[in-house]
Amino acid sequence: MSDSEWIDAGAAHDYADGAVREIVNGKTRLAVSLRGESYAAISGVCNHVDGRILVRRTASTSRGRKAHEPHPLARPLKRAEGPIRILGLSTTAMTAGEPRYSTSEDLLQQALDRAREEHDCETQLLRIRDLKFRECEGFYSKSARACTWPCSITEMDASDQMDQVYEGVVHWADVILLATPIRWGVASSLCFKMIERMNCIQNQETIANRHLLKNKVAGFIITGGQDNVQAVAGQLLGFFGEIGCQFPQFPYIAHSRGWSAEDMERNMQHVRDSQSLHEDASALAQRCAQMAQLMITGTLGERALVRGGRKAHRLESGSTPQ
Repeated sequence: MSDSEWIDAGAAHDYADGAVREIVNGKTRLAVSLRGESYAAISGVCNHVDGRILVRRTASTSRGRKAHEPHPLARPLKRAEGPIRILGLSTTAMTAGEPRYSTSEDLLQQALDRAREEHDCETQLLRIRDLKFRECEGFYSKSARACTWPCSITEMDASDQMDQVYEGVVHWADVILLATPIRWGVASSLCFKMIERMNCIQNQETIANRHLLKNKVAGFIITGGQDNVQAVAGQLLGFFGEIGCQFPQFPYIAHSRGWSAEDMERNMQHVRDSQSLHEDASALAQRCAQMAQLMITGTLGERALVRGGRKAHRLESGSTPQ
């Protein structure tokens, strides 16, 4: 066998600690390791010769992953005919079997009900706490292209229910209305867990120059016993802006009684009884729906959304995604 059929993977003693080593030869990436007295390489054959680890360039076995049908979420993007559709996302955490009043969810429900009853919108409410889905597991940190659409986890794990969020946000909704309480000065933990898994939507801009959220509008309902409304709103506006959403004038409503108001019972009662807050939530939904209607019936031109976001530029040649 000629030397050209082998890749030099380094000295044998470099593998004595049992750690997996990545080697790169041209466009070929291999993971090489030592287990016991045996060397192994993914997708190749290892041989221990004269104190060096040599890996044959051609695989001796084919990949084990079987061919499969595309995931349903991977279908072409096409808005179905019909009225404006508003997706409500409630990110309040709650103990299963022990329901309690949520100020942000109450206002969100009011907004959805009024939009449906008075403005003929279709509405849907997803309580994120009711969905069983895995945390983001860092596929993007291993390789940008490992963060796929649909999400790698969704494609691998049929029980992962994040697909309901993807279906609603990407394929169904014209308006995304997200409600979150303020927790320790930031959005809820469920909100962050969901948004981390939505990185696969933003990543399509960077990797594939593919705009998944076209003519989508986002608005936010933010409530909490502690103040920090502007910071929470700023984070949400930043993220949803990066994945392609547009915003109406005054894109969020909020309520907070401030740092020293720890009497949460009074805070909840205040929201329950506030006609103004409920009217404001309804008006927010109406503004979002009107904005969505303008975008659906109008056009900004074919190239208006090309490479549109802060991270939506082309990857630098030869860079290693982190």
